[in-house]
Amino acid sequence: MNYMIHTFISLAICISSELDIPFGVADSAWKSELGNHRVRIYVPEKSDAVLAEICWRRRDPKPENKAIMVFDALTGEQINNVFVSEINRELGKIIFQPKTVPGEYYVYYMPYRANPLPWAYVTEYLIPQSTADQTWLDSISNIDNLPKAKILEIQARTEFDRFDPMEIIATEEEVKSLIESNKDQSYLLFPEDRKYPIRMTDDLPLRWIRSGAKNEFFGEAQRGEFFVFQVGVYPIKSNIEDIDIDFDRLTMPISDFRCFNKGGIDWLGRPIHKTISIEAGKVGALWFGMQILEDAEPGEYHGKLIIKPKNLPETSVKISLKLDEKIIEDHGDNELWRLARLRWLDSKIGLDDEITKPYIPLKINDKEVECLGRAVKFADNGLPESIKSGSNEILAKPISINIKTENGLISSDNSNITLSKRSNGTIIWDSVSENEYFTINCQSKMEFDGFINFRISIKSKKNLDVKDIYLDIPIKREVAVYMMGMGCKGGYRPKDWKWVWDENLANNSIWIGDVNAGIYCKLKGTEDIWELYRLKSDGIPKDWHNGGKGGCRVFEDNDVVVVQAYTGERNIKDGEKLDLCFSLIITPLKPLDASHWNQRYYHAYVPIDTVKQSGANIINIHHGNEINPNINYPFVVPEKMAEYIKEAHEKDIKVKIYYTIRELSNYTAEIWALRSLGYEIFIDGGGGGHSWLCEHLVSHYTPAWHHVFSDTEVDA
Repeated sequence: MNYMIHTFISLAICISSELDIPFGVADSAWKSELGNHRVRIYVPEKSDAVLAEICWRRRDPKPENKAIMVFDALTGEQINNVFVSEINRELGKIIFQPKTVPGEYYVYYMPYRANPLPWAYVTEYLIPQSTADQTWLDSISNIDNLPKAKILEIQARTEFDRFDPMEIIATEEEVKSLIESNKDQSYLLFPEDRKYPIRMTDDLPLRWIRSGAKNEFFGEAQRGEFFVFQVGVYPIKSNIEDIDIDFDRLTMPISDFRCFNKGGIDWLGRPIHKTISIEAGKVGALWFGMQILEDAEPGEYHGKLIIKPKNLPETSVKISLKLDEKIIEDHGDNELWRLARLRWLDSKIGLDDEITKPYIPLKINDKEVECLGRAVKFADNGLPESIKSGSNEILAKPISINIKTENGLISSDNSNITLSKRSNGTIIWDSVSENEYFTINCQSKMEFDGFINFRISIKSKKNLDVKDIYLDIPIKREVAVYMMGMGCKGGYRPKDWKWVWDENLANNSIWIGDVNAGIYCKLKGTEDIWELYRLKSDGIPKDWHNGGKGGCRVFEDNDVVVVQAYTGERNIKDGEKLDLCFSLIITPLKPLDASHWNQRYYHAYVPIDTVKQSGANIINIHHGNEINPNINYPFVVPEKMAEYIKEAHEKDIKVKIYYTIRELSNYTAEIWALRSLGYEIFIDGGGGGHSWLCEHLVSHYTPAWHHVFSDTEVDA
C-alpha cells in the first residue's frame, strides 16, 4: 500500500509555482474506502519511475501516519510499486511505476475502513504499508532526476467533503512572510463573509494569505434581515487574554448588534459574559449579527467595528453594507445559508412564567401551594412538610436536612420563611434557619408543572467535625410501590438500595411511587446543567460527593420508605459554606387524558394512506427520510414537510417531528459559528465517528448518532 522513508530526503515545501493547483469535486464519487480526497496527476512519457510532488496543504495533524494508494485511472488497477520519499502537511513526494502512458493516475491520501454502527460509528485510517518490489525500489537512485508527473487537480469525493477554500492551510514560509510584512502589528484581522465560515483554529487558510489582512468588510443584505458576518483574529506576538467589542453604527440602519462569542443569553435566560482568549499563532473566530431595520432605504451604509484586545492596541474595521430593495421574510430564517437563526441563541421564548395547557395557575394558601392535581405545604425551613397528589399524601414525615455530629443531630433554634416571588407560573420561598453551629439558607422555587428546585447552603460558624449531612425524603410505604433510577432498573421497589457517585454515569436521580402518586428527586450542583451521559465535563457536585464519601440509600423503616442522600463525615472550617442542591417533581404531572387510550402511533415516514389503513392516528417522523433528513435539524426541506403534514391533517392524523437537543447534525448550516463558541454548544471529547467529523471537526467533540443514507451521504 505504500512506503518506507528513504535516506535521500530533502526538505519538502510548497513553492510558488504550485500555489494554483485547482481544487474540485469528482464527476462521480469513487469507493468510500479509498477516502474522501485524491489527487489527479498526469504522466506524459513512459518511465520506470515518476515523481509526483503534491502541494496538498493538508490540515490533518499527522499525514505520515496515513496510507497512500495510487490507481491507474484508465484500468482502475492499483499500482503496487509506490514509494513515498517524503510526506508532511504541506507536501508529499510520491514515486510510482506507471503502467498506462500517457495517462492519468489517482493518488488517494486518506483511505480508511469504517464500522458504521449508528450509535458507535468508527473510522480507522489505513496506515502506511510497503507493497513495492524490492528490486524496483533499489533501482531508484536519484529522485531529483526522475521525470515529474503533472499535478492536475486535488479532488474531493463529494461537494460536502471538500476542504477548499477555508481548510487549505498556508505553508510555514507563507505565514512567516505574512508576519514579516506586518511586523509592527500585534495581531491581524481577517473580516470574512458568512459564505466562508472560519473552520480552522490551528492554521491560517491559504485564502487569507492571498487576500492579506484587512480592516474593512463589505457585505450585501436585504431589508429586515438579521445579517451575520465574521472576523478572524490572529495574534502574532503574544496571547490575547480577552477582547472587548464596540460598534459605532454611523449610518447603519440597525436596531441590534451583537458578538455571539462575547456574550448573550443562556438557556435559562441569564446574561452570558464570555472571555475571548486566543493563543499566539492560533486563529480565533468572532461571529457578529445585526438586525437591519425593515423600513431602511435601499443603498449603501457604513459602520465601524472596534476590536479592543486587552493590553493591546485597538483596531477599527470599516463595515460597509449594501441593502437592496427587497424586504426579506422572517429576518432571513428561511434561507439557511444566511445564518440568521443564530439570533435564536439569545431567545427567551419559553423562559417566562407563561402557563401551558393543561396546567393551571399556581394557588397559594398560607404556605401551601397548589398546582394541577397536587399540593405542597412548605415548612418554615423551606422544605416540604406535606406533598399530596390528589388526595394521596406522599410523605410520611417532613423532608429534612440533617447534620449529625458525635453528639447526635444538631437542631435549628429558629427558622423564618419569606415569600420572595409570586406569579401564576412560579412561587419562590426563601428561608433562613439558625443554630449555634450553622446558618442554613434554603431557596425553594416551585413551578406550575410541579417541578420544585431547592438551593440549600450551609455555612459554618465554627470549626466542627461532622459525622454526616444528609437529606431525608420519608415516603409512605403504600405509595412507594415502584422505583427507578440511581442504577435501579424500573420495576417494583427493592427493600434496600445503595448508590454512589460515578463520573461515568449521569444517573444521579431517582423516582419512587405508584400510578397515582410519586416523587422524583435529582441531586445537583449549584450550576444549572444538563448531563446526558456522564458527569465528567462539569464534574460531580463536590459537596454532595465529599471526596467519594457521599451517595444515596433507600431503605425501609417500619411503614416508611426513606430516600437518604448522604455526604459522609467531614471537618468543616469556620466560615466554610456547603451547597446541597436538589430538585423534586411530584407525579403524575397531569391527569390521564382518556383519549390517550385511542392514540395509535406510526413510527415511520410512509404515505398518509398507509398510516390511515393501519389504524394509527399519530405519525412520529424521525430523521433519515426525504422530509426530515438530518437529525435534530428539520429545516432542510420545509416545503415537503409542510405538504406532508397538511395532507395528514386533512385526514385527521397528527404529525410529530423528531427534534431534540441531544445531537447536532453535521449538515447544520450554523455548525462553524456554533463551533466557535467553545463548549457552550459542543461537548468536548476525543473526536472520532464518521470520516467527515474526523477530517473537518478533527478534535474536541463527541460523536453521536449516525445515519447512513448512501455511500455518499452520512448524517453524523
